[in-house]
This record gives sequence, C-alpha cells and structure tokens, in this order.
Amino acid sequence: MSLIKTVRGFTPLIGKNCYLSENSTIIGDVVIGDDCSIWFNVVIRGDVNSIRIGNKVNIQDGAVLHCLYEKSKINISNNVSIGHSVIIHGATLKDNVLVGMGAIILDHAVIGENSIIAAGSVLLEGTVVEPGSIYAGVPAKFIKKVNQEQVAEMISKIADNYLMYAGWYKKD
Repeated sequence: MSLIKTVRGFTPLIGKNCYLSENSTIIGDVVIGDDCSIWFNVVIRGDVNSIRIGNKVNIQDGAVLHCLYEKSKINISNNVSIGHSVIIHGATLKDNVLVGMGAIILDHAVIGENSIIAAGSVLLEGTVVEPGSIYAGVPAKFIKKVNQEQVAEMISKIADNYLMYAGWYKKD
C-alpha cells in the first residue's frame, strides 16, 4: 500500500482509476486526477506547497516532486509522462508533455503543450519552453520543434502504454 500521509492538515486526494505502487509516497497538499499511475519509489511531497496533477499522468520509478515553501508550486496538466528518476521542483507542465529519464526541472519553469524534455536535461529556474518544442542539454536549450509524428508516437503512445501497464498491476 502506498504511503499517503497528512501534513499540516492536508491529505492527498487521489482520482478514479489510479494505480499507486506499494512503495510510492504521497504527502500533504497533493491532488491527483483520474487514470494516473504513480510507480515504484516515487515521492510526491506536497508538504511545503501544493502539487496538482491532471488526468492520465504517469510518474515513473524513482521520480521526486517537491516545491519551495510559499514560493513555488507544481502544476501538471493532462496526458503527461514523467520518466524514471526525474526531479520536478516547483514547475508547470502543460498538456501532452514527455519528460525523459533523469531530467531535472527547476522552480518556475513552464513547459508548453506538446513538448519533450530530453533524458538527462536540466531545465533551469524560470525557463519557458514554447509549445511544441524539444529541449535538451545541461542547461537545457531549444533543439527543434516537435512534429506531429513525435506527438503521436512518443508523447501519446507512452501515456497510453502506462495506462495499460497500470491495468496489469491492478489485476494482480
């Protein structure tokens, strides 16, 4: 059973048809939408500020989500895939975003719709990723525009697959 912990009077709220792995941790002022999956060793720590997660979001193994006290919040929209070992600290991710494995996204960054953050990238504080962009590197910089095939094959397909994977675990 996932560790769901009340802190400062805030108890996490979990939507319908979500999968929470047995060793994930969800703390405080966190709201998770429907059809989400929170995988092994994920920590979503809404102890110092709010974390809002939309529908059909998958947060993969070892990811950590946290904020700055009274300064930054996390807002994640719909159909978002957050790769293994990603760190998101007080940022906003719009609809249809893919964050590659090991990426770090810092406070007040905003990632526009239909965008990809490459594996291992570091998105610095306050960076604004225009919709439909691919960013990569340390620090992450604009590489090129996302084409419609990448939206369908990478962003949407990964989100759909993780909804399917979560179903496997809910049946056991």
